[in-house]
Amino acid sequence: MPKSKRDKKVSLTKTAKKGLESKQTLIEELRKCVDIYRHVFIFSVENMRNNKLKDIRTAWKHSRFFFGKNKVMMIALGKGPTDEYKDNIHKLSRFLKGEVGVLFTNKTKDEVQQYFDKFKETDYARAGNTAQMAVTLDEGPLEQFPHSMEPQLRQLGLPTALKKGVVTLIKDFDVCKEGDTLTPEQARILKLFGYEMAEFKVSIKCMWNSETGDFAKLSDDSEEGMQQDDEDEEEEDGSE
Repeated sequence: MPKSKRDKKVSLTKTAKKGLESKQTLIEELRKCVDIYRHVFIFSVENMRNNKLKDIRTAWKHSRFFFGKNKVMMIALGKGPTDEYKDNIHKLSRFLKGEVGVLFTNKTKDEVQQYFDKFKETDYARAGNTAQMAVTLDEGPLEQFPHSMEPQLRQLGLPTALKKGVVTLIKDFDVCKEGDTLTPEQARILKLFGYEMAEFKVSIKCMWNSETGDFAKLSDDSEEGMQQDDEDEEEEDGSE
């Protein structure tokens, strides 16, 4: 009788150790960059696209980017004045929330802001994105699609049929309205018909200068979040 798989013992020692080592390596790498580079910036990303972030990394080979693992990066920089790696650098940690990353560079604040202010690229929206405008498809032939695609279009909800071998929309169809949260089907239809509604954009949130220890907030979009953090910290202090 074969041995039950339920009896098989799995050791988690190696997995846990590997994860701990990778985190420690990241912390050491971040702190090494703090020592090497003149400026540290926190940036946020809207409509994340890996290929576009790769383009930025290629263009900025002289600098270092870290994206993801916010909690580990907070440990590396420090969560407060008592455990920060360098004076005032813990203030960066308050911005390590959501889709954000860390840029280490010797470029000036103006050079960084000018580059990223200009680096905006449109792309196709994904499910969950907000429709930037209303889109309605007019009744009639859809000659851009081969006849073999008609079943796929119909599965997406389009009222299509084959007429003399040509894919045809048999009536007007509202794909989305402005402000809609797009479904997977809507996002797919918009892509098939060439409507780009997403904009990949990087926003610089704050910076820290390694030479002076000065910290500066560079965008106002996170002011509300920072005020909430201050309130949370006050509540925690009061509860101790």
